[in-house]
Amino acid sequence: MTANGAALGIDVGGTSIKVRLVADDGRVLEEQRVPTPREDPQATALAELVATLGQRARTVARRRGTDLGAIGLVVPGVVDEDAGRSVLSVNLGWRDVPVRARVADALRAAGVDAVPLAFGHDVRAGALAEVRAAGPGAAPGGPLATDTDTDTDTDTATDTIAALGRGTVAFVPVGTGLASALVVDGRVVPGGGWAGEVGQVRIRDGAHAGLRVEEVASAGAVARRSGAPSAHDAMLRVLDGDPVARRAWDDCVDVLADTLAWLTAVAGCHTLIVGGGLAQSGPLLFDPLRAAVADRLAGVRLPELVGARHGDAAGAIGAVLLARQARAGSAQAGSARAASVRAGSVPDVAVTA
Repeated sequence: MTANGAALGIDVGGTSIKVRLVADDGRVLEEQRVPTPREDPQATALAELVATLGQRARTVARRRGTDLGAIGLVVPGVVDEDAGRSVLSVNLGWRDVPVRARVADALRAAGVDAVPLAFGHDVRAGALAEVRAAGPGAAPGGPLATDTDTDTDTDTATDTIAALGRGTVAFVPVGTGLASALVVDGRVVPGGGWAGEVGQVRIRDGAHAGLRVEEVASAGAVARRSGAPSAHDAMLRVLDGDPVARRAWDDCVDVLADTLAWLTAVAGCHTLIVGGGLAQSGPLLFDPLRAAVADRLAGVRLPELVGARHGDAAGAIGAVLLARQARAGSAQAGSARAASVRAGSVPDVAVTA
């Protein structure tokens, strides 16, 4: 067995939970996606689900000649990493919920309490993955994309990582909701848990007055306003010429461009990394979005607008990195007690060379 064990990364989204189990040598042992529990205001069902995932991860790891070494859990909304609490998560219906303690109790009851538990914010974890990413997401059995000692485009990956480690970069996943994370000189800005909640800003003027930004500019909003079961289905309707879906898509691009332009103007971003489910639509999103952002930034340095290299797996990969940091911190302290790791702390976001 390996000395440190595998890291389990769990990224809780508004619709689904992405899970990634990674061996200590960087091999992705298993990936899966499960539905996010609904009507779960105290995160009780989520805690039980995480415990079940932990049990499975331990079994899979042992079959592969290692063991479960740490768990990283990231959640959406306003997150207080130090206290282990979800201050507010609109899409999950949480308000001041002690998520970390609840999950730790469930893990203990399931007999999976002898591993460190890292707790953090999904978007800041995704930003952490992007600034340390060495290449595209790995498939099960392949190398973890954040391990830079692989043979795949190592020089290019190193140059990219170095570039993202300087100046200001914004990571903006467009998923069920909308949020952002700023990375300044290789460090994620936590803002006391409140940084990046761009989706909660209320639109004051125009056709969308009174709505929050994410009620128009998110994958969830596009699906809902198109009358489609998912953003992917809405995209297909756009390609088929559906006028309702086209209007929802164009509105999303318009409001998202406003948000990205303000982020760039205020923070001086040289790169905007757009992730989440909607980013997987490729040119259908990025071509009009680049033009709209450029139109709004006359006289301001235009940022490079790129898709997230890990797609919608960035949060889960970031959770794996947080789990590894928790494991390292636990080993240094000589304890396997649950630990919280801030995505904005220096060790977590140090950019690899």
